[in-house]
Amino acid sequence: MGENGVGKNYYLQGGAAAAAMEVSSVEHGQAGGSKCYDDDGRLKRTGTMWTASAHIITAVIGSGVLSLAWAIGQLGWVAGPAVMLLFSLVTYYTSSLLSDCYRYGDETTGKRNYTYMDAVNANLSGIKVQLCGFLQYANIVGVAIGYTIAASISMLAIKRANCFHVKGHVNPCHISSTPYMVIFGVAQIFFSQIPDFDQISWLSILAAIMSFTYSAIGLGLGIVQVVANKGVKGSLTGISIGAVTPIDKVWRSLQAFGDIAFAYSYSLILIEIQDTIRAPPPSEAKVMRRATLVSVATTTLFYMLCGCMGYAAFGDDAPGNLLTGFGFYEPFWLLDIANAAIVVHLVGAYQVYCQPLFAFVEKWAQQRWPKSGFITGEIQVPLVSSGFKLNLFRLTWRSAFVVATTVVSMLLPFFNDVVGFLGAIGFWPLTVYFPVEMYIVQKKIPRWSSQWVCLQLLSLACLIITIAAAAGSIAGIMSDLKVYKPFSTTD
Repeated sequence: MGENGVGKNYYLQGGAAAAAMEVSSVEHGQAGGSKCYDDDGRLKRTGTMWTASAHIITAVIGSGVLSLAWAIGQLGWVAGPAVMLLFSLVTYYTSSLLSDCYRYGDETTGKRNYTYMDAVNANLSGIKVQLCGFLQYANIVGVAIGYTIAASISMLAIKRANCFHVKGHVNPCHISSTPYMVIFGVAQIFFSQIPDFDQISWLSILAAIMSFTYSAIGLGLGIVQVVANKGVKGSLTGISIGAVTPIDKVWRSLQAFGDIAFAYSYSLILIEIQDTIRAPPPSEAKVMRRATLVSVATTTLFYMLCGCMGYAAFGDDAPGNLLTGFGFYEPFWLLDIANAAIVVHLVGAYQVYCQPLFAFVEKWAQQRWPKSGFITGEIQVPLVSSGFKLNLFRLTWRSAFVVATTVVSMLLPFFNDVVGFLGAIGFWPLTVYFPVEMYIVQKKIPRWSSQWVCLQLLSLACLIITIAAAAGSIAGIMSDLKVYKPFSTTD
């Protein structure tokens, strides 16, 4: 479909709201140079380095941070932090390459690419565009499922922490996670009606604050536990062969790579975030590179502190989820605050990740049925801000998406394995391969030059890591499925 004119136009479009702005600007004769409009005829973007950083931190410091103590526990004091630092450097470097592809040609005056797929289409075209679209949106669906699982586990942890406090730690406190997934799904149906990225900056900033809150609490509890232990636990090589079988050691180590990759995953929405940044000067690419540096450096510092301190506190017994695995029981009220912060953060992170998919489907529907009132019509909502209008198709399709991801989450509530698998399948193609290939085309780097060879070697190395991590996570999921009963209560 991407080879003909219709398919090409289909892939070149951004969000539905943005497309409507294009039509509006043409109908009303707005010039690109108008003080109210950018060079592409759309309303002036107002994003800054700080709002872009908030979007990135919201996407990056997510539920993945809670699995890092377990991941370091599988790799040990040497390989664990080293792998984390490696992923941070690769993510920063490839994100910088990707930010250069927001505009095609000149980074200040070139044609804008509104989405990740637009950038791939402008630089690579052909089957790679369709492959990129499939991987990007499949990964978004996976992240939505993963975040629903994580949020329900945190809500469940609040209930269980209170139960343990009242009935004692030996009480099993069996509780089903299903009602909490439903609660999270209902909240997402409401927030999913926010039309696009430009209108969720406040939610991203709130979510970023929440991510720092629960990360800081996890760090603080880890420090207290280390003091209580009167020493640092753990070993140089991670969990010992005696505690697990040799094959389990291999699978768990590979899964740890996937968990760490997931913790840094945000490239699939980088272009969409960059499209919120105000017009040059400085160029959007320069602002995005600064935002990426600030965000990746900040998250890496938090990851190192939380992951390492969690492993230092519990050693080989580090739980898969630092705040919900009940390595900590007290103070229960502080755990409640931390888990509530996780839930609030994941509400925002879910929206940040899903907006590109929402916009893609809505734009396709507008092109397919341009005269349908159900698709294009808007209804003013009483008792709501005069700027908010409800679209029936948006209401229907986004609600259906949330319901579907919630149901799948109920069937697969395996936090660590799902996180590892999502990180693995999304890391190489979306974080490394496409940014590298687009950068080579954008900068016209000669084949077999030293820079070309280095970029290809980087891509190959990350491909090997991705395959290995995916294999480890699949092995973990298969192991879980042997004993799991859907909709049962938690242990």
